[in-house]
Amino acid sequence: MLRNLALIMLALFLWCAAVSRAQTAKPALINRDIDEEARFTLHGNVRPEASLRNDRGFVPDDFPMEHMLLQLHRSFQQEEQLDSFLQQLSAPDSPNFHRWMSVDEFGQNFGLNQSDIEQITDWLQIHGFKVNIVYPNGMLIDFSGTAGQVRDAFNTEIHSYQVNGQQHFANATDPQIPLALAPAIEGIVSLHDFLPRPLYKAIHLEHVNPATGSLVSAAEVQYTLGGTYQPVVPADLATIYNLSSLFNAGYAGTGQTIVVIEDSNVYQPADWTSFRSAFGLARFPTGAFTTVHPAPRSGNNNCVNPGVNGDEVEAILDAEWASAAAPGAIVELASCASSSTFGGLIALQNIINGRSGTNGSNLPPALISISFGECEARNGAAANAAYNAAYQQAVAEGISVFVSSGDEGAASCDASMSKATHGVAVSGLASTPYNVAVGGTDFGDTYAGTNSTYWTPYNSAVFASAKSYVPEIPWNDSCASVLLATYATHSGTTYGSTGFCNSSYGMGYITTASGSGGPSNCAHGAAAIPGTMSGTCQGYAKPSWQLNLVGVPHDGVRDLPDLSLFAANGVWGHYYVFCWSDVSHGGRLCAGAPGSWPGAGGTSFSAPIMAGIQALVNQKNGRQGNPNPVYYSLAAAEYGNSGNSSCNSTKGNSASSSCVFHDITRGDMDVNCAGMHNCYDPSGANGVLSISGTAYSKAYAAATGWDFATGIGSVDAGNLVNNWSSTQVKARTK
Repeated sequence: MLRNLALIMLALFLWCAAVSRAQTAKPALINRDIDEEARFTLHGNVRPEASLRNDRGFVPDDFPMEHMLLQLHRSFQQEEQLDSFLQQLSAPDSPNFHRWMSVDEFGQNFGLNQSDIEQITDWLQIHGFKVNIVYPNGMLIDFSGTAGQVRDAFNTEIHSYQVNGQQHFANATDPQIPLALAPAIEGIVSLHDFLPRPLYKAIHLEHVNPATGSLVSAAEVQYTLGGTYQPVVPADLATIYNLSSLFNAGYAGTGQTIVVIEDSNVYQPADWTSFRSAFGLARFPTGAFTTVHPAPRSGNNNCVNPGVNGDEVEAILDAEWASAAAPGAIVELASCASSSTFGGLIALQNIINGRSGTNGSNLPPALISISFGECEARNGAAANAAYNAAYQQAVAEGISVFVSSGDEGAASCDASMSKATHGVAVSGLASTPYNVAVGGTDFGDTYAGTNSTYWTPYNSAVFASAKSYVPEIPWNDSCASVLLATYATHSGTTYGSTGFCNSSYGMGYITTASGSGGPSNCAHGAAAIPGTMSGTCQGYAKPSWQLNLVGVPHDGVRDLPDLSLFAANGVWGHYYVFCWSDVSHGGRLCAGAPGSWPGAGGTSFSAPIMAGIQALVNQKNGRQGNPNPVYYSLAAAEYGNSGNSSCNSTKGNSASSSCVFHDITRGDMDVNCAGMHNCYDPSGANGVLSISGTAYSKAYAAATGWDFATGIGSVDAGNLVNNWSSTQVKARTK
């Protein structure tokens, strides 16, 4: 007993000493007088849409610019100390293992020197801005003003732009700040109203009917979608990913809170209740749904109730499917509105900065899910830095952040487009080293002709029909999918004048819709060609936990995704159903069999589901901060140096029952493309996005171990929870 007490006291002493060292290492970064004539340009902060072609002239000088966020920049020494501390949080042999910080402790240790903050806020006020909030993390300032004040302070004009028939505003040039302030300022988030997009995809009408194996055209699809599709419901999810065994053992997320970050409220909370009732989730009485508009801890409230808007679909599906994976958890929807900053970012900042306390007490909820995205090059350097800094802080507080990897293959700058034209790109909301990027899969039973092996011809009382784990392939709606091309034409050729993409049937699959992955390549710097990896663009460095796993490329940068779950929208006959009763905007009444309910796919579903699975881990093991070190450690143990054939997803229900991950090795996430950016066969009408740009590449094919298409693979939730604290994992995370 005395020995244990001595060890505990020693650990506390070492931790306090480390904190003390960090506190004393906060030198002033602003060391010269502010000269308005000596300027520093914040490169990489002009939206590609802010072009002469779209320009409609100046906005008035009194045009309001509300709640801009000034992201600050800590010293290199502080950044190194923070990085070291975050690594220690996940190292079981460290005295800082799981010693989470409150926001006040974080600000004291890793925020800017108070004198620097005062000089910056004084400068803003001299230029007429209203300083609304100085966040307690010491890294962010909320301020408001007018377009005229922005021009005078930052030497950039705010213009009106018309893009795709919609009116927007944005800065016409990169902002500038006095050179004296440059060491302490990262950038402004943001000077425009181009916001991240929700990552769900409506049902793809052209598809393969799982019941008959026949191809179905858009014209043949019935209004009642269940006739030619095999929808996925919560009980199917529980069977396929082995959630049922955890539910039966008492792990359903009780005591856990999952925060879904949104910029809209749900149409009506009763939809969430109807969803749980229809699918048998109401038997977990601790499950609940709340909506909050988180105000900052001090200062002027920057979180306006957004009401219900076009992103209500994202809000309800996130809440429902987080609850499907963790039916005993509280799902908290945090939503804000903003005119010049993504409301979800404000909600996120207010959540992670909203509580006080010391030594890890009174921490925010431990699980956050974000289902929005924007490619790094479009997001801009300041916004990329803002998400990176927010997730860093979240990890220090013991929060696990799950982010959708995207719905457009390796072409995140071409989201929702018919073709990829800007080359390889990933989402800046998902590419930081401090979040889990969750990709998307489809089920491979239709392709293999084994539907009857994995699905019953009838539904249970809660509409379930899955028999077991179902083999998976990467989610890919594009004609560039080799599996689609093989199924439709038997040749497997996707590109060129005679390829599937240029065939009459293939024209129904001209889309970039697919699960996203790829290398981070424009988290920092500025693109010379808007929306592409060019100029001074650089990606995030590869985190240590992503090394030494079979399949991970030696490219020196952060690679996406980390893992994947089902996210398809119907091409092979499978999609998710959800309850959204706003019939005036495309919803349907949540009554009767779910085959007539709204349905969709996208990594919008996989991120909150993975957050729900982590809630089950946390219920047993406590908050975990960044779970990636454990995911990758478990994967390394399972796959070894050359993969593990017994865990290959193609084995389906005959795979080993001990596998934590399903290694997805069949299919790809290639998408059709045009132009010269990473596009094979650019002379053809529709080529195939390729990382090499010189020949058809298997870089985006599923492969043994980790791959760009599905990351580590998908997960057996029961084995994940039960193996989380194993000695093997602890040894590998030391």
